[in-house]
Amino acid sequence: MNQATNTHPHLSLPDMLRRRILGEPLQYILGDQPFGPLNLITRAPVLIPRPETEHWVIKLADRLSSTSTRPKRLLDLGTGSGCIPLLLCHLCPPGTLHTHGIDISPHAIQLATDNAALCKIPTPSPRSLHVNSFRTTLANFLSPTFSDDVNLSAPYDIITSNPPYITWNEYLELPRSVSDYEDPKALFGGPSGFDFYHSIARLVRQKGFLNPAAVVALEVGHTQAKRVEDIMRATGLVHSTEIWCDPWGKDRTVLAHF
Repeated sequence: MNQATNTHPHLSLPDMLRRRILGEPLQYILGDQPFGPLNLITRAPVLIPRPETEHWVIKLADRLSSTSTRPKRLLDLGTGSGCIPLLLCHLCPPGTLHTHGIDISPHAIQLATDNAALCKIPTPSPRSLHVNSFRTTLANFLSPTFSDDVNLSAPYDIITSNPPYITWNEYLELPRSVSDYEDPKALFGGPSGFDFYHSIARLVRQKGFLNPAAVVALEVGHTQAKRVEDIMRATGLVHSTEIWCDPWGKDRTVLAHF
């Protein structure tokens, strides 16, 4: 605790203890969270970056870095803190990745923008051609008119998402440190937990949305991988899929290759 107090001198130890005893996540109290080599700002109610997300994003960065032959365009759906595209921008070779984060929450859009500034990831511009870039848009990708309402940069080479996937019954059983502090819209994925995956499948089916050889990387609940794999395959456009485990051996990420 002394280290935390020195790092965050504006916080008194009694105040930190009081907030933690009430159930507030430590990441919100301290105001940051390591994510790979980055140290990202955390603010309620935006979802706190998790180690299982960090694990697959680093693995995806390794994959992208080994196959980069031209700059790629990435769309991150439900970007939250911006952790996924920002870590990819940090890890991939300069000038190979231009990313766009979408979120329905103004709090998330502001936090992702602040994190991009902290990580020195610029917004796209003629001067950013030789560096990786990140921009954000406030939008609801569940909307049937999403593609018409948002200034997208389709076709995309990569779609990433850690969408809400918790069912209603699971939501009722969450610890208070999650349900009382993190945004329900970033957690609840509909009665069955699959609403957002179906929306992503509808998007990638649209003509001109993906480039040839595009990849879609989706984080999933630990029992959902096979169902999400089926949802992606049902688009009729997928030629292969992979399921990646997290560090605890649970199926955590579905990759669909188009």
